[in-house]
Amino acid sequence: MNELDGRTIAFLVAPEGAEQEELTSPWQAVESAGGTARLVSTRPGRIQAFHHLDRGDEFPVDAVVGDVLVSDFDALVLPGGVANPDHLRTELIAVEFVRSFFDAGKPVAVICHGPWTLIEADVVRGRTLTSWPSLKTDLANAGATWVDREVQICEEGPNTLVSSRKPDDLRAFDAALVEQFARAAVRAH
Repeated sequence: MNELDGRTIAFLVAPEGAEQEELTSPWQAVESAGGTARLVSTRPGRIQAFHHLDRGDEFPVDAVVGDVLVSDFDALVLPGGVANPDHLRTELIAVEFVRSFFDAGKPVAVICHGPWTLIEADVVRGRTLTSWPSLKTDLANAGATWVDREVQICEEGPNTLVSSRKPDDLRAFDAALVEQFARAAVRAH
């Protein structure tokens, strides 16, 4: 299937701390659907992924967040890992990049601890999403409705927001993000 043929998807991660499986599984789903995945980070070079607390593989950065625009992409994926979104939410340029996808009405998919960056971007108010359970109170305090589901698709806002809780949810997360990114592409044309 080539549901994402001609579409470019940004994967925004910090230089260190992204949960490897939450990066590589959606990446493979995007590419299997005919899309182009691009790794965007706050620094050039390579990012260090992790398997929970253990070092995983390194991946080459395709673009630095300050050098790209939301118009360069059709959708955004925010992998989790505890350190990854914790770093991103302290980088104003990364937070603004994330917010710009919401402002432009482009779909975003987020998993695990990734919603921390969404909270910092102030884009979860009035939205329904899921996450790693420890973010439940953070999301509620930011005005979101938290649900405990394998995957949550929220269209109650300027864009489609796909969220999942953890690596065990990746099969459902990957399928939902491909479907929603393809639907958004059809609506945009």
